Amino acid sequence: QVQVVGSGGGLVQPGGSLRLSCAASARIYTTYNMAWYRQAPEKQREWVATVTKSGTTSYTRAVQGRFSISRDIATNTNYLQMNNLQPEDTAVYYCRMYMGASEYWGRGTQVTVSS
Repeated sequence: QVQVVGSGGGLVQPGGSLRLSCAASARIYTTYNMAWYRQAPEKQREWVATVTKSGTTSYTRAVQGRFSISRDIATNTNYLQMNNLQPEDTAVYYCRMYMGASEYWGRGTQVTVSS
């Protein structure tokens, strides 16, 4: 059974930082790409960042320079380091492992940025 588990959300003040984690089953970790998405209240889910199986990263413009996506192959875990968080970053964040038509989504984790 393949598992993808996202975690690490919470409440943080503007300007603060959080690190989200996404642990995946070993069976898919090294062959699938990984991305983070987020969905704010009453908005559509949007793509945030991707790290490919080869390590190439990309980000949506809104988070460039503030967020960093990385991989830890030793633990089958990907991370999204989020710095200088702003209220507009408030959303439920989801990780997704994908390769071609195959995909697995993790459970969402809430990130709230508020003073």
